[in-house]
Amino acid sequence: MAELMLFRQDADGRDVELSGSTVALEVELQRRVEAGLEQMLGIRFLASEYATGPWHRGRIDTLGLDENGSPVVIEFKKGSDSGVLSQAVSYMAWLESAQHEFEALVRKVLGAEAAESIDWRRPRMVCIAAGFSHHDRVAVQRVPERIDLVRYRVFEGGLLSLLLVDSSPGVPGTASRRRRERDAAAEDSPTAPAASSSAGAGLVPECLRDLFTEVDEALTAWGEIEVVLLKHYIAYRRLVNVASVLFRPKHQVILLYLRLDPDTVVLEEGFTRDMRGVGHLGTGDLEVRLASAADLEKAAPLIRRAFEAA
Repeated sequence: MAELMLFRQDADGRDVELSGSTVALEVELQRRVEAGLEQMLGIRFLASEYATGPWHRGRIDTLGLDENGSPVVIEFKKGSDSGVLSQAVSYMAWLESAQHEFEALVRKVLGAEAAESIDWRRPRMVCIAAGFSHHDRVAVQRVPERIDLVRYRVFEGGLLSLLLVDSSPGVPGTASRRRRERDAAAEDSPTAPAASSSAGAGLVPECLRDLFTEVDEALTAWGEIEVVLLKHYIAYRRLVNVASVLFRPKHQVILLYLRLDPDTVVLEEGFTRDMRGVGHLGTGDLEVRLASAADLEKAAPLIRRAFEAA
């Protein structure tokens, strides 16, 4: 089991390890995470203690929509609970059967644009608990659902740590008929992206294939990184998206959006750009324009900073 060690310097400059603990009440953890849901997990809040009806007979701790448009079910356990996976699978089954209900909730809370952008291919379950058994971590790799196991600890001074200990990318589900028809029409359109490399099939233009191969290697060199292939961009994520890749074949440029504060970067015209308040596909406040291997080499310190901070 992965462990997070946290240290504080004492008056003599020595590092003293802080002792982590669990919450006394499960609801304490739930309310704390819900209050910072978008900052902590990249998920927009929809509802708390959501009833699943007479057939599934449960209450989902938290419902949300993540930064890639995927529906998210979040369950909290103050301790370790071997039944968390069976509960997760049950709630994911409810989600599949309640697409119209979920869409109505998104429309009510986040608006029509968010409701129209829901990606039903990759619904997600996030389990946050004090710990998970070896059997949980083995089982999560065997189920078709997309599940993240997140371990928490609380420390003195109001500190909360969240550590992704295991993750299953799952098997993309079947979209609704309306979305299948819309996606098929997009694929038949002459403006649809051309398919190329296996890492981003259907997204990478031929003219950017070689450069993207190097970009992909640079972004996946930081340990366990999930690569999420979306309709308009490719996301590289841990608990949240750390980087998003878009393609501009007309200009033979790859746009890299990093989860990095632009105020901490010396911006260079034509290379880096502050995207706060600027609408764009993908996620991340810092845009980096890559037209060559030399640009990628120059961007390497920024990529390192983004992933080290994630």
